[in-house]
Amino acid sequence: MALDIEDPEPPDLSNRGTPRDFEWQEETLGSEDFYREDIEDLLQEGAWKEGFDEWAEYTNLDEEHVRIVSDLGLFRAFDFYWDPTEDRLRFDTPVIPDDWRERNATESLDSSTVSMIDGELADLGQAVREVLEDYLERDDEAADYEWGEEAYGKRGE
Repeated sequence: MALDIEDPEPPDLSNRGTPRDFEWQEETLGSEDFYREDIEDLLQEGAWKEGFDEWAEYTNLDEEHVRIVSDLGLFRAFDFYWDPTEDRLRFDTPVIPDDWRERNATESLDSSTVSMIDGELADLGQAVREVLEDYLERDDEAADYEWGEEAYGKRGE
């Protein structure tokens, strides 16, 4: 079902700590830049809108679910970053918090709906990550974002 909603603002990637599922490896210690500023620039330049619009065409969420996700700040909570350990672009997907009933008047959600929303958010993250990878591939020299093979190995692997 295609959603007829306004695209939310892209996530703000500034002032983020170490990504949730990231573990430093001995060979990557000292490579503490996740290139979030560069990725945030790409999101602002259109990667977020493209990925969100693609996802909105196929998501199983309805407008009410999207409003709940937006009210809980989950669109803004996505984290996109360059993983220096795996040498690739990754993302952390936000999930409906355990205290969602206390944080929002969303009594209409049951546990299966919460699980569905969490899954749909993971699909959104994947769609946006794929668009970001396309943006990086279009920039053959990668001069603006320093995403060249010399610095990071082969992109998209």
